[in-house]
Amino acid sequence: MNVILIGYMASGKSTIGRVLAEKLNHHFIDLDDYIEKKEQISIGNIFKSKGEIYFRKLEKKYLKAILENENHVVLSLGGGTPCYGDNMNLILNDANSISIYLKTSIAALVSRLKNEKSKRPLIAHIETDDLLAEFIGKHLFERSQYYNLAETKIVTDGKAGTEIVEELMATLL
Repeated sequence: MNVILIGYMASGKSTIGRVLAEKLNHHFIDLDDYIEKKEQISIGNIFKSKGEIYFRKLEKKYLKAILENENHVVLSLGGGTPCYGDNMNLILNDANSISIYLKTSIAALVSRLKNEKSKRPLIAHIETDDLLAEFIGKHLFERSQYYNLAETKIVTDGKAGTEIVEELMATLL
């Protein structure tokens, strides 16, 4: 069984995913890292040199390959992955996977993202915390229709990583 973690950037998908994979004795895959390794270029440079549409096509290609060829993995998706093409349908129709939405508030996301904007192509240009909160709010509104299709939702606000992992373990076992 594969566990697919979805949610907005900085919702904890990679951090929680690594710990969860260890607890489940699964392999951990961060889709963005996987793409960078396969393409031998950073996500930021893919966005700069080839654009977002090209990146989204790569994302789908590798998501599909992982779903078809991997078993016993915890897969952390990029924040936009479920929202493009038929990616969410691929996830939901994969009988070997369960999807989990790590739901995080705008305030918590701003707090986590404000100091790492340069590493995030979609928000690198945003100058103030207020503008970042506005951007995240708009994005979450657009993306929540996809995120909420996940089979399970876990609210992450105010919880330590260990508490979130315990909640996930209880859901999965």
